[in-house]
Amino acid sequence: MKRDILIATTNPGKIAEIKAMLQADVNWLSLSDFPALAEIKEDGKTFAENARQKATGYAKDTGLWTIADDSGLVVDALGGEPGVKSARFTVARPSWPCFHGLEARATPKGTNRTLIDHQNIAKVLKLLMGVPKEKRTARFVCHLCLASPDKILIETEGTIEGLITEREIGQNGFGYDPIFFVPSLNKTVGQLTVEEKNDISHRGHAIRKLKPLLEQLL
Repeated sequence: MKRDILIATTNPGKIAEIKAMLQADVNWLSLSDFPALAEIKEDGKTFAENARQKATGYAKDTGLWTIADDSGLVVDALGGEPGVKSARFTVARPSWPCFHGLEARATPKGTNRTLIDHQNIAKVLKLLMGVPKEKRTARFVCHLCLASPDKILIETEGTIEGLITEREIGQNGFGYDPIFFVPSLNKTVGQLTVEEKNDISHRGHAIRKLKPLLEQLL
């Protein structure tokens, strides 16, 4: 009988990436399969803390092995922002006085994820307006945690270095992909195919580290 493993997200992009890369013989579930489940609060100061909170919390609430990730964009010129606030950057209270174009506001339930992505991107580009290319360094970070209802089983992390563009380039991927330029490929992540992205992405690196460890547990 296949083991049920919960992927602790409703983000279809993340779900697809994790399932495609792990290729484990398990029954994958997502938070969309548990609509009545209370949301686990993410108030950690690091990606690792948030991933642990989600994995252990949802594992206890469902009784299932749970994979959770916390990932985001770290921009050096913004002091590490948006960081752990990456997914809801336009909702978070702005800490940079130069930001005036998009007021912080609550995000209505059911808001289109693509709209939120574009709002987050617009905020980053607004904050970086006038910053020269050589100072637009950034990285994507992903921390993965697999937990059972009573303990953490595996933790891995992956990163990728790049530069923030001055405008969106490319229609693929999700999140900040269209403004994250990878010099070695001369493309943004938003210009990459799914296969190309999985080869170089922060989540791809973290998943590749997790895969053999998961296979041992199974």
